[in-house]
Amino acid sequence: MGGCLDLAGHDLTFVTRPAGAASLAADGLRLTWARTGETRVARGFQVVASVAAALNGPAYDCLILAVKAYDTEQTIQELQAITTTPPPILALQNGVDAEAVLTAAFGPQTVLSGTVTTPVSKQAGELVIEKTRGMGIALGHPLSQHLAATLTQAGIQTRLYGSAGAMKWSKLLANLVGNASSAILDLPVAALFADPRLYQIEKQTLRECLAVMRRLGDPVVDLPGTPARALGWAISRLPDALVRPLLGRFVGAGRGAKMPSLNLDVQARRTRTEVRWLNGAVARHGAELGIATPVNAVLTETVEALTAGRLKLADFRHKPEALLNLFADSHG
Repeated sequence: MGGCLDLAGHDLTFVTRPAGAASLAADGLRLTWARTGETRVARGFQVVASVAAALNGPAYDCLILAVKAYDTEQTIQELQAITTTPPPILALQNGVDAEAVLTAAFGPQTVLSGTVTTPVSKQAGELVIEKTRGMGIALGHPLSQHLAATLTQAGIQTRLYGSAGAMKWSKLLANLVGNASSAILDLPVAALFADPRLYQIEKQTLRECLAVMRRLGDPVVDLPGTPARALGWAISRLPDALVRPLLGRFVGAGRGAKMPSLNLDVQARRTRTEVRWLNGAVARHGAELGIATPVNAVLTETVEALTAGRLKLADFRHKPEALLNLFADSHG
């Protein structure tokens, strides 16, 4: 987003870690669009290594918060140490809880709800835009329409949504597809749908999310380049014999051999993942609403046990039976 805004002539400042700040300032930001092969380098921005350094500079129209979901609280603390009235914050975190935490800290007038569906990967010092899908911003803030128009003008097709909840939960539904199971088993998502036993796990994962959404009154909505409504309808209405091969082809075309984010984090032996804000959010909200969400709960617990070292990666890698046994044990 920052690279596209810079290339479109907007003034912006990146806040990044000290090591990253030095290389970004020296080399610029290299972006390559996979579909066309076009490469451009953004260089007109400022780079700082702390939120304090950024806010001690010029006045900003908006703060785009693009940290991982688990870093939201720390970013709030950094902001609170500087000001109680930061610029409007566009929250792009995965999951459905960041806006509530930000609102509790700074008030509803400060927070805009957003979501990104364009997949981007980092390769050898450049960002590769895998597919140019776009992003969504919820209406309800004075800056929403202006910001959407600005991003669209910068080449990021941005759609406005009347319901922040429907937008964020629909993105969560899409994020759940194969994410946790792939992380646990180190298998591509298409392989999960090819196995009838693992497909049942994926189906129940999504059905639990849909049940929570219905209780909350948040309908499934399509996101830019992401037909979430068709996903929800197929999982809810179509027989397995039809939906499994359809979803297998859909997921395969959308991802190719690219692994989901949780897989990359778990298999890289990182100590933190966003599973608590993805499958864990379904389980948490389900518990608050009195809706059973056992599959999402088991997936959350298993991913967190793997990252904490309570379970061994080797015991699950390419071993579907190990995951299936966990569900058998959870049912007594």
